[in-house]
Amino acid sequence: MKKEYRDIADLIKKRLLRDEHPGTRDLINELKGVKKRGYFTRTEFLKMCKWKSPRARRFYESNSPHSIRNVSMKLFATEFEKRKIESLTSLSGVNIPMASAIMMLTDPENYGVIDIRVWQLLYLYKSVSAKPTGRNFSFKNWYNYLMKLRHFAKKFKVGARKIERTLFEYHKKIQEGNLYD
Repeated sequence: MKKEYRDIADLIKKRLLRDEHPGTRDLINELKGVKKRGYFTRTEFLKMCKWKSPRARRFYESNSPHSIRNVSMKLFATEFEKRKIESLTSLSGVNIPMASAIMMLTDPENYGVIDIRVWQLLYLYKSVSAKPTGRNFSFKNWYNYLMKLRHFAKKFKVGARKIERTLFEYHKKIQEGNLYD
């Protein structure tokens, strides 16, 4: 991949996407009341997980309705990002990228999905300095990523998801070779 822009801010300024993919938009709309309700159902949980990664299906489908409800209640009851990630990743099949997807789908103004594509782009533009391949994220990696998304969201007066989606779609256009080695 080659840099086309001076920095990430310049890239976002010139390529900012303000729309949402129709399927994702529909799912976000379907989940609008979840945060206010204070929990999500197993059906809603499975839809979010399937949206992020159908590959882990046998793991996330093993979670009981009771555990999903309890974890989601903890998620929406705390303001501490570390507790949110810890609660979600306590569920089978939920790693940090899946947890970030669940948070984005229920609160796209404040969250984006941590993804190999966006991370690699941030690394290319020296906005992050670790994990050039964009895999195996720790809480610290995710939190740093989240702060970057929120910084640019505030700067451009959009939600964090719009920043993440802009970078994701741009990476797809400039990617060379295989995404995974």
